[in-house]
Parts: sequence; structure tokens; C-alpha cells
Amino acid sequence: MDDILNGISELRNPTIKKRRAAATLLGKSGNLSAIDPLIEALSDPHPGVRCDIVQALGRLRDSLAIPGLIASLNDADPSVRAAAIAAIGKIKDRDAVDPLIRCLTDRELIIRIGAAEVLGKLGDRRATGPLKDLEHDLFSEVREAAKAALRKIQTKT
Repeated sequence: MDDILNGISELRNPTIKKRRAAATLLGKSGNLSAIDPLIEALSDPHPGVRCDIVQALGRLRDSLAIPGLIASLNDADPSVRAAAIAAIGKIKDRDAVDPLIRCLTDRELIIRIGAAEVLGKLGDRRATGPLKDLEHDLFSEVREAAKAALRKIQTKT
């Protein structure tokens, strides 16, 4: 328990390296009481810290983290958005379907691919139309991810 309390307090440390280490520690702890402090720390000014926090929330694999992860889908840094998509994929909470659908129009290739993959994993039919819209994406990687996601959704229903 002391490790958890120490990790939570270290999320406010002025040293980036210590904040990143604290986020990693809290994610590996498996202690769900770390979710709220991690979500509060998502406003950290450093994108690497935010990315580590999002990954920690994904490691905890609890739906309580979904609101913070959904908020992170709008982060200015693409690595944070990509980490949020991956974390949502680990938690598999369908409350994130609509925000993930919005990610299908992100300017970043990796975000569109990741969102398509997670939507396929979630298997929610609401994603069918938006995934079909990606048939005309400029990048073949995005088109292939969308096709694979559509196949997964079709087999789940």
C-alpha cells in the first residue's frame, strides 16, 4: 500500500522521469485505487507522462478508466491518442465505441488504423458504416484495417 501512496504522490513530482516511473508503477500495481489519481494526472504538461499514464490505465483493465481514456482521444499528441486507443482495446468497454468512431477521421494514419482495429475487437455494429467509409482512405493500411474490423464485426453478430 505504501508503494501505491508513494506512486500517487510521485505523479506530482517536478521531475518528468519520476512522474513517468510513478505512472508505470501504478499501472503494474493492479490496484484500482490508482485510477482516479491517474485520471487527474492526465493534464500533465509532458506528452510522455500522459502517454505513460494512459498505458497505466490500460494495464489496470477496468471500465472506471474509460472516461479518462476517452478524454485522451482528443489529446494534441498522437502518441497519447494511440496509447488511449490501445488501452481502450485492453479494457473492451463499448462506452468508447462512439469516441473511437470519431477517431476514424483523425488526420494521423496510426490513429485511424488503431481505432479500426479496436472497433473490430469490440464488435459493435454501430461502427459498420463509419468503417465502410474508410474504403476510400488514401492509405492501404487504413483500408485493410477497416476491412479486417468489418469482418470481425460480421462474425460476432
